[in-house]
Amino acid sequence: MDPQSMISTVAMENGGMKGMSKEIRPGKTAHNRSSSSLRKKSSVRLVSNVRCAMLRNVLSNLQEVFLGTKLAILFPAIPVAIFAHYYNFGRAWVFGLSLLGLTPLAERVSFLTEQIAFYTGPTVGGLLNATCGNATELIIAVLALSQNKIDVVKYSLLGSILSNLLLVLGTSLLCGGLANLHKEQKFDRKQADVNCFLLLLGLFCHILPLLLKMAAKSGEIDAALPTLSLSRAGSIVMLVAYVAYLVFQLWTHRQLFETKEDSDEDETVEEEVPVIGFWSGFSWLAGMTVVIALLSEFIVGSIEDASESWGISVSFISIILLPIVGNAAEHAGAIIFAFKNKLDISLGVALGSATQISMFVVPLCVIVAWIMGIQMDLDFNTVETGCLALSIILTAFTLQDGTSHYMKGIVLLLCYVIIGACFILLRTPSNKPNILNMVNRSTNSQILGLKGFDLILGLKNA
Repeated sequence: MDPQSMISTVAMENGGMKGMSKEIRPGKTAHNRSSSSLRKKSSVRLVSNVRCAMLRNVLSNLQEVFLGTKLAILFPAIPVAIFAHYYNFGRAWVFGLSLLGLTPLAERVSFLTEQIAFYTGPTVGGLLNATCGNATELIIAVLALSQNKIDVVKYSLLGSILSNLLLVLGTSLLCGGLANLHKEQKFDRKQADVNCFLLLLGLFCHILPLLLKMAAKSGEIDAALPTLSLSRAGSIVMLVAYVAYLVFQLWTHRQLFETKEDSDEDETVEEEVPVIGFWSGFSWLAGMTVVIALLSEFIVGSIEDASESWGISVSFISIILLPIVGNAAEHAGAIIFAFKNKLDISLGVALGSATQISMFVVPLCVIVAWIMGIQMDLDFNTVETGCLALSIILTAFTLQDGTSHYMKGIVLLLCYVIIGACFILLRTPSNKPNILNMVNRSTNSQILGLKGFDLILGLKNA
């Protein structure tokens, strides 16, 4: 069997290629194009020589899933991280290996959702991408909530938004500007405007609980005002806005979010076909979600130990390190397309991910915490909320004229650098009890008790 026939056989697995007609083939969004830049075609000649059809399909799936990405070299970090965890290696090693293992898994989840979209059509495929696009951040957040590590949840989600707005977008604009010095770089402002509007709405829902808390501390309003209830109401509003955004993106204004192919590229690129069957893709997606959950549990459980071992604050690891490593594949794709002067794709990746986290993952975590009986609100503290607000406003100003040059990228990157320096210095109190503080509190209470006892005896003698 020749390689092309074998690909067609795999693609026809489980009931044919539903949705493969030209009219309903899923459109290429920025996330699809960005992820595909890190994929590579694996040769099917060896697999095609296997006579058993079932074994041939299994080997073909294994080859496409594990060898179909340029990040395949990082897959060995997954079993090593599991081995290090169960054989009590250093917790910092477990944390670092788990981070490396999440990098290819995040890219493979995007690949599998795209494969499933070939069979389900663009609408269901878009919904899958809207819910699974930031599966890593969501799983880490839920596991951290289950361990009542609310600060880790807030820091990691805030870091994902900041890294997309400043690091990814800044690097893309810088690299694109330097690679195209003699070309005028333009992009479609319509998609960027929609994302900026939603980010500003999310920021508004973050600022209100913070303002109420500050007003309560200053005595302007009742200190018992339920900011937690306001946060939950704001989360519901944000989820409603995100659903409206999905309708806008997938139905009414889909053309704004589909990237346009270049005419010369259309002539050279072959027509894409699915290389994995529907049920195979669904099974691989479920299995990888389980592995992501396992590695995420290792990360959440060892983040404090890694902080102590490396001498870095938990806030810096959660806000800076986690998002950079966890979304490295998607970020690299955005930068690659910026080099090719395709800023619409880069903007779609950076702004789309930031919007998805801000308007879907963050409020969903507040609702999940509400169900679990955990008091998580939208108050991300003063410094963190200030960084978020300035980043969103700066990004909106950067994209307002529909053109780009490398100076805009430099400014965004320098803002990210100074935010990173801020969180290196900002050390939040650890959740672990400090024995010295406990001894001091115990000693102080004993001294106060003795003084009170002497005062009582003095009053009686008087």
